[in-house]
Amino acid sequence: MKRTITVILTLAALITANSALAQGQGGQRLTPQLMAQLFPQGVKSPEYNSDGSVTFRCQAADAQKVELECQMFSGNRPMTRNERGVWEITVTPDQPDIYPYCFVIDGTQVADPNNMFIFPNEGFKYSLADVRGEAPSMQDMQQVPHGKVSYRYYHSKQLGFDRPLCVYTPAGYDPAGKEKLPVLYLIHGMTDTYETWFKVGRVNIIMDNLIAQGLAKRMIIVMPYANPNPEIQARGLNIPQDIMGTDVFCKEITEEVIPFIESNYNVLTKADNRAIAGFSLGGRQTLACGFGNPDKFHYVCAYAPAIFGNEYETNFQNGTYAPIKDLQKKLKLMWLGTGSDDFLIQASRGLDSYLTEQGLKHTFYNPGGGHTWMNCRDYIELTAKELFK
Repeated sequence: MKRTITVILTLAALITANSALAQGQGGQRLTPQLMAQLFPQGVKSPEYNSDGSVTFRCQAADAQKVELECQMFSGNRPMTRNERGVWEITVTPDQPDIYPYCFVIDGTQVADPNNMFIFPNEGFKYSLADVRGEAPSMQDMQQVPHGKVSYRYYHSKQLGFDRPLCVYTPAGYDPAGKEKLPVLYLIHGMTDTYETWFKVGRVNIIMDNLIAQGLAKRMIIVMPYANPNPEIQARGLNIPQDIMGTDVFCKEITEEVIPFIESNYNVLTKADNRAIAGFSLGGRQTLACGFGNPDKFHYVCAYAPAIFGNEYETNFQNGTYAPIKDLQKKLKLMWLGTGSDDFLIQASRGLDSYLTEQGLKHTFYNPGGGHTWMNCRDYIELTAKELFK
């Protein structure tokens, strides 16, 4: 109620100020005092310091405890309240990168209200701290030609409603032009959204830089919303969903998304020019859709896929995946990447060993780090260089 009253008073003051300006010389002016009343001093957060450290601030004067949760480090770190009632902490990451973070105010997780860069997610509320190094990295904006990310909607016949996706097209591409491009279908992780790969994964910036340097082929990247459950629930529809199941997803990609893209963009339509990649649950879905449809995808890249135990063997046995001999004949690239500290590493190692024993040529990349988008940006940069060659 207090916040509502404050908003009403602020709006009233703005209306009064605008009216006064419209009255000319005789009216009230937007003096420094009035501006201070209308727009109270805020806080700067995050603040990037010259020594490579970052200062985070949170305005929560009535809070009893505020902590910083950040993927720069494990666990939460306590913040200190200053005389203005602003909580702050300064931390230094091991290396420059883009780090998700949030404030935990008396046990409640909140995004940084002073930071416009938000992590799109259905569950947790993170902001993004972009810590730059002395030299720009592949995920940093550089002076190169830039592509664009478009928001598109297609009608899903199997679900019965329109669904969103994002599409990256490289600089200079004209959907109605003569240039035909290959397509990468890029899938997000559990509780992420169709925006996460470009807002957090920076895939558009990475591709701009790779293409400009001649390190990757020009391609279109399609980022669908792999989880229909939020929309199903919002519409009150009775459509049972198994979040770990892959049948609905595979059908959605092959029967809805691919035809939409091939009807609206000038693209190459053979399997040699089609790739699929995904992170976490998206990696699980990638394996099911890519291994299950080698006639449609000749490039399959799984980033820390959410597979457990030796279920990959079961998937080859029950027909979820095509027979190894079919994959051997058709796949041009099978790429698996999982960090050594990732909680899914054991299953990835098992899959790597199994594919080696079965004679399926593939790459297994096992860097440091855990189940993070810092690793995802590494994965997409490495695999993009290998696609469609």
